Amino acid sequence: MSYKIKLPVFEGPFDLLLFLIKKNEIDVYDIPVAEITRQYLEYIELMKILDLDIAGEFIEMVATLLLIKVRMLLPRPEGTDEEDIEDPRSQLVAQLLEYKLFKDASFSLGDLEYRRRRRFSRTKPKQMLTPEPIAEDVFLDDVSLFDLLTAFKNALDNMPKVTVHQVSLIKVSLEEQVGFIIEQIGNRPYILFREICKKLQTKIELIVTFMAILDLARLHFLAAKQSEVFGEIRLAVLQPLTMAKYLEVRDQDVISESSGGPDTENSESH
Repeated sequence: MSYKIKLPVFEGPFDLLLFLIKKNEIDVYDIPVAEITRQYLEYIELMKILDLDIAGEFIEMVATLLLIKVRMLLPRPEGTDEEDIEDPRSQLVAQLLEYKLFKDASFSLGDLEYRRRRRFSRTKPKQMLTPEPIAEDVFLDDVSLFDLLTAFKNALDNMPKVTVHQVSLIKVSLEEQVGFIIEQIGNRPYILFREICKKLQTKIELIVTFMAILDLARLHFLAAKQSEVFGEIRLAVLQPLTMAKYLEVRDQDVISESSGGPDTENSESH
């Protein structure tokens, strides 16, 4: 049986572009189009390897970047002043900044909603109040799909290089790698992504294990966290994780999608 991983939070082409600009510490007004296009294509290839749904907008963004690069390479008309020539990147930059503005505003509103919900909670009398220990995950932020793909790419690049290749059939299933992850976590509240990767011997094992992590995140068993931007990824356990519970929740999700439940249309667009 094959699986397509659909995440509940849609990450679009502008999200990937902003991620690469931030990762490379690039001035948004002076984007090196050739290098960004190369990295953009690398992430699309990673999505294809993992059989992730790639919306047409990602391909359209690549076409836009290539068109911009072509326009930048075209010779300029003789006698034209430098100031009279419009930068081919200007329209994309304007769209990017507008997208970032609305995205930042949505995060601010979400944070405001969260703080408002907590403001009127029931309190204990002062004599009963006891200081609560600061939870470790207070200092952790959710990571994006592209952060996970970056960690996956690094792990893929660090796999042992095979100089002599012998063709052999390696059977690795999603369920087996979910069981592997459960075994590695044990009773701990979290596990580092690199801890899981260092015990894998082949690329196919790494690929299927990464798909298992995405599936566990999709079903709300795990959450990927970082303590700093582009820092080490920590997989936090959100609910009791056993193989029986995973299979139960996954089968319910499959039945819900096949029966055309209320969330089917939304899940297909993610």
